[in-house]
Amino acid sequence: MTWGQMVLGFGSGGLIGLLLGLVGGGGSILAVPLLLYVVGVPQPHVAIGTSAVAVAANAVIGVVNHARAGTVKWRCAVAFAISGGIGALAGSALGKMVDGQRLIILFALLMLVIAALMLSRRHESGAQNVRLSAQNAPMLIGLGLASGALSGFFGIGGGFLIVPALIFATRMPILNAVGTSLFAISVFGLATALNYASSGLVDWGLAAVLIAGGLAGSMVGARAAMRLAAHKGAMNIVFAAMIILVALAMLARELSR
Repeated sequence: MTWGQMVLGFGSGGLIGLLLGLVGGGGSILAVPLLLYVVGVPQPHVAIGTSAVAVAANAVIGVVNHARAGTVKWRCAVAFAISGGIGALAGSALGKMVDGQRLIILFALLMLVIAALMLSRRHESGAQNVRLSAQNAPMLIGLGLASGALSGFFGIGGGFLIVPALIFATRMPILNAVGTSLFAISVFGLATALNYASSGLVDWGLAAVLIAGGLAGSMVGARAAMRLAAHKGAMNIVFAAMIILVALAMLARELSR
């Protein structure tokens, strides 16, 4: 790793941490593209494995920041994370067997679908007193399993599915979904990272640089999320706009090869 890559990696880590604190899975959406196209990691599977390590660590930092603000629904987070961790192990095993370029294209297309769903629900305020119950547990666990599998398949970049899944299963406000999602993202990321690391697909030096950059970024992101939450629909719009821009950029680059 060159000095230039270290600087780019630190900056990329800061952006990942910022967006994890702001919109939850949004930071993980950018992790793989940043490693491939900015830092210059040549192999998609190494980018996925390395990003999984960094995102999991930065998500833990984000959880601490959101927990201090009281935005984490812990029982929902644990139920979602346990089922999702199982799914992530299976999904990451399958993802390693799929062609890297095809994996990135599928990832980008799925991002566009999720962005459309988030925009369609931008005016819903959600229920502040959400808690794990017999009514929402089956949906929460089922979507956790599915989201974890897709997160593992696409690398932790699939973690952006967690925020919409939490909202759909429990009707919690997006600010609570962001805080709660970070716990699940850390579990999914750890499961994915262990699977890729077992195959030698993690650049540990680069992962350390990304984590260092993410430490500062996550604190700024969590504070910004509190301010945006005061404006109805603003976080949904930011979340969806970021997904669309990144997805289109990824598709343009991959399809032009």
